[in-house]
Amino acid sequence: MKKINSIKLFVITSIVALGVVSCDDEFLDKKPLGVAAEGDLGAGGFEEAAFGLYGKLRTEGGISDFSKVWFQSIRSDDAAKGSTASDASNLGSIFDSYNYDAAEGGITRANWQGHYRLIYACNDLVTAIEESGLTDEGTMINKSEALAIRAFAYFELRRDFGEIPIVLNKILIPEDEIAPKSSVAEVDAQIIEDLTFAKDYLPMTWASYPGRATKGFVQTLLGKLYLYQQNWSAAATELSEVMSYGYSLYPEFATLFLQEGDNSPESIFEIQFLRLAGVNYSNNYWESQGVRGSGSWDLGWGFNVPTQAMIDAFETGDPRREASILFEGQSDGISTPALVVPTGLAQPYWNKKAYTLKSERVEYSQNKNHWANIKVLRYADVLLMYAEALNEQGQSSAAVDYINQVRARARNGNNSILPDIVTTDQVSVRAAIKQERRVEFALEGERFYDLVRWGDAISVLGPLGYQSRNAWYPIPQYAIDQSGGVLVQNPNY
Repeated sequence: MKKINSIKLFVITSIVALGVVSCDDEFLDKKPLGVAAEGDLGAGGFEEAAFGLYGKLRTEGGISDFSKVWFQSIRSDDAAKGSTASDASNLGSIFDSYNYDAAEGGITRANWQGHYRLIYACNDLVTAIEESGLTDEGTMINKSEALAIRAFAYFELRRDFGEIPIVLNKILIPEDEIAPKSSVAEVDAQIIEDLTFAKDYLPMTWASYPGRATKGFVQTLLGKLYLYQQNWSAAATELSEVMSYGYSLYPEFATLFLQEGDNSPESIFEIQFLRLAGVNYSNNYWESQGVRGSGSWDLGWGFNVPTQAMIDAFETGDPRREASILFEGQSDGISTPALVVPTGLAQPYWNKKAYTLKSERVEYSQNKNHWANIKVLRYADVLLMYAEALNEQGQSSAAVDYINQVRARARNGNNSILPDIVTTDQVSVRAAIKQERRVEFALEGERFYDLVRWGDAISVLGPLGYQSRNAWYPIPQYAIDQSGGVLVQNPNY
């Protein structure tokens, strides 16, 4: 059994130590892998509801499933729909070509509805804690977990839709969901309020339960929000503290996205997947991005594939190119013995970050990836965001050190490639940060949002059909209809 499975299995066996007995597999879906049934845990307090939130991160649409891929990756210039020409061709037009459709009832609705369902679950826990009057340490930690996860959900909605309703109350009847849109500034203020509370109570690490929200997660998300606001000083303050918490870059980028890279020292926050005999706690996120082939190469649905522009973006010799992309007719570069990607498939290039080792496929009797975690935030992002915050404050010579830390990990001791950035010119350092973010986070869902916040979306994405209104997706029509007109559509739709 892989090391990471042993760690995750500890989460499961810990429940047994608490005296929980079950006659079926439901007991496996716990802390923090899945949703605990009410009354199922014997630990007391609000742990039960808190653990349930982590299951919703994996089970609610738009947060960690197929829907996420469309909004967060395929809208960029570095990714395309993929699969076959006819498969989901309507979605390709919507997301690849920026023909946004408020009435699209699958991906769009799942994204909106899934995030709000997660928010409502967080609200339930916060309300229960506040009504209880309890303020002990454990209760405040559970409240902080709910606030941190709620803030994360609002942050993602804010990036996709801009002005959105803020709902903080418990939902008892459908009308409780109805609220007008709040401004982006108001949404940001709510996110900051939630995260500021949470960072005072959450621990830096969880020895027993990987995947729970930490102080580092909260401050990284807070730093990222400040970066979006161009509040460079506040971003630098939060991110510099995160860098003091003991995180480090995983030594080999080439194996970071394999199962062995899960919950590594680079991990700031991951959504936990688990695959064991007879157990599958995952969703279709990685499966939807695996190579679309047949037989032993039937690894997934084949969506979210790299574009030629993405491939061309890598510097000559950058190992992250081969670590991020599978090329038809070439070795996968990681199996022993080597496996050659077939030619003649629907696409010439595939997302290698969704790839699985043959040994894992044999172990689980499953070709499609249902076991690697989703890396939501990692330490490389902290370093590059901190570099950006420094550079925008005129501290360019200090910023290059943090860019070079990421580059040094990528070259992995081969000093003939990816030389250190030596310029201290602010404009040149800004360009270096943009380049580094593009290749470091290839196909991970950062590129589109980076282009929008940098003001580069029109120049880069305009030739692909992007217009200024496409910075925000239209509010789903079903939500407007349900609100009875309280919700109004985003401008120019």
